[in-house]
Amino acid sequence: MTEPTTTDPIRIAFMCVRNAGRSQMSTAVAERERERRGLEDRVELLTGGTDPADHVHEVVVEVMREAGFDLADRTPREITVEELRSCDYVATMGCSTLDVGTVGPDVDVRDWALDDPGERELDAVREIRDEIERRVVALFDEIEEAS
Repeated sequence: MTEPTTTDPIRIAFMCVRNAGRSQMSTAVAERERERRGLEDRVELLTGGTDPADHVHEVVVEVMREAGFDLADRTPREITVEELRSCDYVATMGCSTLDVGTVGPDVDVRDWALDDPGERELDAVREIRDEIERRVVALFDEIEEAS
């Protein structure tokens, strides 16, 4: 990974196939974490999928609402290899074949290997949400320690 200068933002992407569940939850938690830490000018967030769905899973919208996040108006989008190559960190959700060869050696690619919440019961999706929150907070801790 290249060392960012003091003026270069740190770019983080959260991606999966459909961009309708895990990556949307990760992005929402990362937005909150970025704001909590006062890193709005230092951290840039991207999200997308390789084959985006038409909408965010309803069960995801529901469990995120319980935690204070509003995902009702979010729309899954495609993410390009060029976007991923511009990132410092890329977190895949366990459904991707993305590897360093695709994006290059300067991108820190992490596969979080999370279950797909799309067809799960509410309690299972809550567990996925909570695990995502732990991982996003840990990533921000790591980024702050490296700065």
